[in-house]
Amino acid sequence: MMRKIYYPVCIAFLMVVFSGCTTLNTDLSIPKREMPASFQNQKYTSTSIASINWRQYFADAHLLKLIDTALSDNFDLQTALQRIEISRSSVKLANGALLPKVSFNLGGGVRKYGLYTMDGAGNASTDITPGQTVPVNLPDMYIGLQSSWEIDIWGKLRNQRNSAISSYLASVEGTNFVISSLVAYAALYYNELVVLDNELDIIRQTIQKQLDALEVVKVQKEAGRANELAVQEFKAQLLNTQALEKNVLQQITETQNKLNFLLGRYPQPIQRTKDSLFKELPQQIAAGFPSQLLANRPDIREAEFQIEASKFDLKAAKAAFYPNFNITASFGFQAFNPEFLFWSPASIAYSVMGTLVAPIINMNALKAQFNTAQANQLTALYNYQKTVLNAYVEVANQLSKIQNLQQINDLKTQQNEVLKQSVATANELYKYNRASYLEVLIAQQSALQSNLELINVTKQKRLSTINIYKALGGGWR
Repeated sequence: MMRKIYYPVCIAFLMVVFSGCTTLNTDLSIPKREMPASFQNQKYTSTSIASINWRQYFADAHLLKLIDTALSDNFDLQTALQRIEISRSSVKLANGALLPKVSFNLGGGVRKYGLYTMDGAGNASTDITPGQTVPVNLPDMYIGLQSSWEIDIWGKLRNQRNSAISSYLASVEGTNFVISSLVAYAALYYNELVVLDNELDIIRQTIQKQLDALEVVKVQKEAGRANELAVQEFKAQLLNTQALEKNVLQQITETQNKLNFLLGRYPQPIQRTKDSLFKELPQQIAAGFPSQLLANRPDIREAEFQIEASKFDLKAAKAAFYPNFNITASFGFQAFNPEFLFWSPASIAYSVMGTLVAPIINMNALKAQFNTAQANQLTALYNYQKTVLNAYVEVANQLSKIQNLQQINDLKTQQNEVLKQSVATANELYKYNRASYLEVLIAQQSALQSNLELINVTKQKRLSTINIYKALGGGWR
């Protein structure tokens, strides 16, 4: 009669549990946005500079040495490497959850039952050994093995392990992205220093020319060909240029300190080659196809692995609604007296039990956990599309910038040559009183400004070649 009651109840119970789980959707998606087949205004190229090793892409020996130092001592990179170790440990932990847990147990204690209880009354009339009743204070000693094992019927533990593996792979790609950024920033700071060195040279050359011009004006004042106003104007221009020199020196100090911080060391002089600024840059940047960004950019691959991890987390959250099947077992020696502890088979004790546990009361907590996993997966999907779009925009911007900077550089070079000749012409005319001192001042100021602008354009071109290399996914191999 009891069996006829239990079976329908159990079947109804399992049907309620499983029917609630069928409404949980793990197949999530968002509208997909196709990546363009090519970059705007760019020729089709099958290769990409991202495949070039950074040691070949950056040929400056001083820069390569600095990058090596950064890769060994940078704090952000060391932190990223520790995240890999944390993820690797999580994988080992998830693998261990799939296996039985076995532990060694050594224990002892004393129990006393109340006399007017079933156990106490029974012990008082029972012999524990021939001629000796069960003691009121009953010792209990045990030595043996205990084991428990959750049978992964629904794949919850396997999905947790797969999520840990995906998170580990994501941390590896995250570290590769840190390396790529580290290489790029080291190159950017180094080239900024080289630019500042060249700016400082131009300013100091201008200062020397202005000093010479000031001496000429003083001589002309003594000869009556110029007045004190002209002397003051030339001197004011000289002081302004000397202030520019101090400003550039401060920028050099700050940029050196930024680079030293990136290298994980205290401020110190940075060895560099000033002439490297004017080395020929690649005329044609091989960008490849936009789809190659999916394989070359570590941040995109990191976002992809994060999607995989979120999918497995969602499946594990769904499996938490199903009953858990656990097996527990123990085997060892148990006795009330050490003298009898290892008597075999009398003192051998063992147990085996299987349990099926299904959640009922805390379903809302499980639903909240499942909803969180759903939101995490959708977040990962949106983050992936955002990362891909950002990568495409970065490359498109840098390609357009390089193309326009080349044209600006050509125009600024022509302007610089014209203004350089104008300074020489103004000085000659001024010596023969055929030009005013204001014309000389204007010519010198325009030439200085043109030189600095040309240096800045050259700087932007060189920095763009670094940024496009990073944007295409180079620098971590």
